[in-house]
Amino acid sequence: MGLFLGLGIAGLVLLAASLVLDGVLEGFLDGALDGLFDGWLSLPVIAGFVSMLGFTGAIVLGSTGLGAGPATGAGVVTGVGAGWLTWKLSRALMRDRSAVAPSGDDLIGTAGSVVTAIPADGYGEVLLRVAGQPVKFAAKASVSVQRGTEVWVEAALSAGSVRVRPVER
Repeated sequence: MGLFLGLGIAGLVLLAASLVLDGVLEGFLDGALDGLFDGWLSLPVIAGFVSMLGFTGAIVLGSTGLGAGPATGAGVVTGVGAGWLTWKLSRALMRDRSAVAPSGDDLIGTAGSVVTAIPADGYGEVLLRVAGQPVKFAAKASVSVQRGTEVWVEAALSAGSVRVRPVER
């Protein structure tokens, strides 16, 4: 029974490690088995199999008069089931792409306001709404722009900086 409990605990430890070391096993195999098992050799699937094998084997061995062979068989059956469910759940979660993350091009034409004055030869800061959330960006302009001025984004210079122009009303 100690061996089965050890396998169950090792599976749980492997599952916790898979949260920290996400993708390590796939990277270790370096694409050698690409498409062959289609996610069956991921750490969560292996962890689910090993832990169910161990815990089911321990339950069968401890609660019935059957020996190690039937306990192992029952553990393998439930382990395959747990591995399959883990595989299906992870595939469903990976396909759940409800929205595309906004990119720099999505900022062009966005209105915002200056929160730190922008000198003509340097950077200031503007507050823009990205996906409904206020986000502060470093900003550059061809003319100096004072704090509180409404601006429009002309270009995304990098992931955290934009070029703006004052709104003319």
